[in-house]
Amino acid sequence: SPACLLPDTERLYTEATQTIAQRFGKDYTWDVKVRVMGATGKDSARMVIDLLQLPLTTEQYLDEIDVLYARLFPTAQLMPGAEKLVRHLHRHGVPIAIATSSKQESYMLKTSLHRELFGLFHHVVCASNHPDVQRGKPFPDIFLVAASKFEPAPEPSQVRWMHARG
Repeated sequence: SPACLLPDTERLYTEATQTIAQRFGKDYTWDVKVRVMGATGKDSARMVIDLLQLPLTTEQYLDEIDVLYARLFPTAQLMPGAEKLVRHLHRHGVPIAIATSSKQESYMLKTSLHRELFGLFHHVVCASNHPDVQRGKPFPDIFLVAASKFEPAPEPSQVRWMHARG
């Protein structure tokens, strides 16, 4: 199943993280962002705190970032061509699923403007809430779990992954 970044959320993640970083005189640079991308909730928080040397606990950081996400994520627009691609694949019977590092709550916020389109997907796997996903991206766990939910499960050569980290 093809996979890609459908809602344009990377800039929203960057904006939220930069907001917190700036409070402490830090800058959320591309070098830091690339190391954090794809990590799940607590792992991502720990990485940002460590890499930027923020004086926050993981819980404090997560509480603050969740408030920012709740404000930003519902504004997420689709990436150019995303709707056309999803509708084409669905129309032609190509099985498609969502495999995201996000928590279920964040996924719902990010897709709130496009519920009908996201309803075309066979299923959604949110790594941060899924017990079978042990490791975040770039490890393939989330994609293997998502693929296993199709009947029959696709061969590895049928799975496509498009992400900045691999």
